[in-house]
Amino acid sequence: MTALPDCYCPLDGTRVPAGSLDWCCPACRGPLDLDYAPTPAPLKSLAGRVSSLWRYAECLPLPTPDCTLGEGRTPVVRLTDNVSAKLDFLMPTLSFKDRGAVMLAALAARLRPERVIADSSGNAGTAVAAYCARAQLPCTVYVPSGTSPKKLEQIGAHGARLEVVPGDREATAQAARAAADDGVFYASHVHNPYFLHGTKTYVHELWEDLGGRLPDALVVPVGNGTLLLGAALAIAELHTAGLIDRRPALHAVQAAAVAPLAEAWQAGADDLVGVTPMAPTFAEGIAIPRPPRARQILRAVRESGGAFHTVTEDQIRHAQLDLASRGLYVESTGVACWAATRDGGSLSAILNGRTAVVPLCGAGLKTGLAAPTPST
Repeated sequence: MTALPDCYCPLDGTRVPAGSLDWCCPACRGPLDLDYAPTPAPLKSLAGRVSSLWRYAECLPLPTPDCTLGEGRTPVVRLTDNVSAKLDFLMPTLSFKDRGAVMLAALAARLRPERVIADSSGNAGTAVAAYCARAQLPCTVYVPSGTSPKKLEQIGAHGARLEVVPGDREATAQAARAAADDGVFYASHVHNPYFLHGTKTYVHELWEDLGGRLPDALVVPVGNGTLLLGAALAIAELHTAGLIDRRPALHAVQAAAVAPLAEAWQAGADDLVGVTPMAPTFAEGIAIPRPPRARQILRAVRESGGAFHTVTEDQIRHAQLDLASRGLYVESTGVACWAATRDGGSLSAILNGRTAVVPLCGAGLKTGLAAPTPST
């Protein structure tokens, strides 16, 4: 059986041995990283491999699991002469969260806990529920009140037990963490670093599909930052291996209604500043007032030469309709990057002809169309 890498705390260096059910640093309670620096395979060696994210086996900390649903290898389509979209809503559970959830389920299947628990605003919980069902692991998903009914229906359909928590996303995370005791595997897409090593395959796929190169910019929606940090991991792996000669800029997008990282960026800070209140927004999936990996996210964007951007509720609503008119029905959170990148968005002038890719992260069937005024 393949040996698991150890985890460590990026803030204080505390190490957590491989195979532990610890979900955070025992010293500071912060998120963990993996002590893992793989070397990706060259482009020509990928031909003929399985058509899923597991084709990048050299870069993944786990072997192909029995619980795979064929996730990954989503298409890239052109939106403008210089901007393309990666259709990550074409995943088994209709969101990009499958990339990380399959890693968590595969790890849990190896550790065989009494139960798996997760917390989510919807999509991550749905993905964890689906892959736990595939792995025949009992699962409980904590969600905030106000979560989309369709997402609740999907989680329940996979057989997971639902715990609806009064309050916002932060209250939901606190409830799940309180339940993460001995014998429980906390499938945290925020704290558990295996999730990031799943989301990084988004960039490995782009690199392969673009013939061994990456665009000038990667535009990424950011709440807890799991896609952005996964992207940063993949970029570092490809660059260190000499498979790309330059690193693309990472441009992070938040909803203006809940934008703690954008506020910290504007202040020139290395961490969150002040307290960001929760507010209603169409982009519920990235409405995270206190992301635990804030320092890492800000550093990754800064080191890439990118920046943070915000979009208004009207921009989100119009971007969703615009994509639908192009044949792409995407949930309101998933259109945030296109809202920032299309004509009139803050990124359109910055790109100025440079190539960029935006992820369309979740299917429109999960939330429906954004109404003129976001619901509370």
